[in-house]
Amino acid sequence: MNEHSKDKFSIVARLLNRRRVLVAFSGGVDSSALALLAKKHADKVVLLTIDSVLSPESELANAKKVADELNIESEIIHVDHLDDDEFTKNPRDRCYLCKKKLARIWTEYGDKRGLDLVVEGTSASDLKGHRPGERALREVGVTSPFLDAGITKVEIRKYARDNGLSVADRPSMACLATRFPYGVHITKKHVNMVDAIEQGVRRVFEVHTVRARFHGDLVRIEVGSDERDKLFDSNKLDELNELAKSVGFTYVAIDAKGYRTGAMDELTNS
Repeated sequence: MNEHSKDKFSIVARLLNRRRVLVAFSGGVDSSALALLAKKHADKVVLLTIDSVLSPESELANAKKVADELNIESEIIHVDHLDDDEFTKNPRDRCYLCKKKLARIWTEYGDKRGLDLVVEGTSASDLKGHRPGERALREVGVTSPFLDAGITKVEIRKYARDNGLSVADRPSMACLATRFPYGVHITKKHVNMVDAIEQGVRRVFEVHTVRARFHGDLVRIEVGSDERDKLFDSNKLDELNELAKSVGFTYVAIDAKGYRTGAMDELTNS
């Protein structure tokens, strides 16, 4: 790690120093690196993971595994985002509504445990495109140390590798609500459909990055741009087509451009 990056991580260390910290913990590289920093510098650390239908099925198991690796006290709370009619209408400020709800849960839990700082892992690389969730965090009093210190995803991954974190190269994930165009009602059935397709694509094509974008009867598959060549296997495509039909889709489309953040915003901006 170069001196400039070290200086930025030192800013985070000073923020955490001798504090009683709640880390909003998903088990991804950002929250895991933040948890490790808190373990090194804070007086007390608790990890809080949200179990939600909007989280891909594999994510909860990974969060438990990484919390065990870090050997930090952890707690899991179930949250039903789909009991909120405003959220399920899927407005353009959906992310704001979601993060506001989560931030309140984190801060209330932190208060209950006598913790004096709530942190989460947004980095300086995460603010491209439409990101209303960051405003919600600020309003409730949740701190984003990596963002405030100007630390990028590349620097976080380097820190994670240097410190032996198993998730250093784990692909970024996003809540399953991001698979739906704004204004399309979000239901548990449809969330489960896109989750099943993403799991199937990972299994069948052995890719790391997958997004299944919901377009009614059609599901549009994005994989990492460097993994697109793995899709050109007619037998595997037949298997994907059968899987899609079995969970309720009529058509499957492959996105030629591959995965990119904010792909659903393109529908609004076009």
